[in-house]
Amino acid sequence: MVSSSRSRPEEPVTSTTSAPSPLDRTGLALGLGCYLLWGFLPLYFNVLDQTGSVEMIAQRAVWGLVFCLLVLPAVGQWRQFAAVLRSPRTLAVLGTAAALVGVNWYLFVWGVTHGHVVDASLGYYVNPLVTVLLAVLVLRERLRRAQVWALGFGALAVVVIATGSDGALWLSLGLALTFGGYGLVKNRVGRTVGALPGLAVETAFLTPFALAYLVWLGPRESLVGNGVGYGLLVASLGVVTVVPLLLFSGAARRLPLSVVGLLQYLTPSMQLAIGVLVLDEPMSPTRWVGFSLVWVALVILGVDGVRAVRATTPLDGGTPTTPDPSR
Repeated sequence: MVSSSRSRPEEPVTSTTSAPSPLDRTGLALGLGCYLLWGFLPLYFNVLDQTGSVEMIAQRAVWGLVFCLLVLPAVGQWRQFAAVLRSPRTLAVLGTAAALVGVNWYLFVWGVTHGHVVDASLGYYVNPLVTVLLAVLVLRERLRRAQVWALGFGALAVVVIATGSDGALWLSLGLALTFGGYGLVKNRVGRTVGALPGLAVETAFLTPFALAYLVWLGPRESLVGNGVGYGLLVASLGVVTVVPLLLFSGAARRLPLSVVGLLQYLTPSMQLAIGVLVLDEPMSPTRWVGFSLVWVALVILGVDGVRAVRATTPLDGGTPTTPDPSR
């Protein structure tokens, strides 16, 4: 009997390696929109210079909650928000996140309104390095060799900038630590809580304190005396808080993590440019050297992150490979 395999023509051998898929244009637009809006925040907060830093954070919390409560039913996430309210453990985690993000908001607004936009931008440049450090100290993750080099350059940058007399390094480190801690705490709830319900709960935690502070302040001359337009700008703090987060959430679902990680550097770069070119903040040679060292660290971290993503993503349908921690 003749084998049936001889009666069939040979099938062409096709490669199992797929070409990289093109970037989702909608995701890229959402990501750019998110980081551009965050990048322009120093100009926005400077327009509100008649409102104190603490009051601005109180207004941001109240109007942020109002906007969240309006948007949640529209995007079909009200049930998830209600489910979070019934989970004591999740509420405790998000309460901690609320405290950290509240401090982060205050430091950023204070820096912007007191001539330290450049220092604020440095804080968000340093944040990815702080995130790596927290992963090691808290989550007991092992560093790859490139990450060690990146942290080394970052530490050297801090030392160099600290030797200069200008700037407020404490502000940069405070922003990096609070936002890094915020990311770590949010990591504890993982994907069980969406970005918008999570922010709604966080602003709900902050709102009672914010309202108490605003009642204690009483009617503000800065809000009444500057007209309706200024009052609307203050109320728009809710939109400014929530809309970029919604854009980020949409981008994160459509783009590779490596692309989102690279896009995040757009915000501190814009803030640095605004601080130096628009607001005329000083940049001494020492600070330029320090910033350059941070940029070197971020390039190392970015390249290593892309390599790690490629190494753990199977192209042929096989088992993902794990990057060597000793690299």
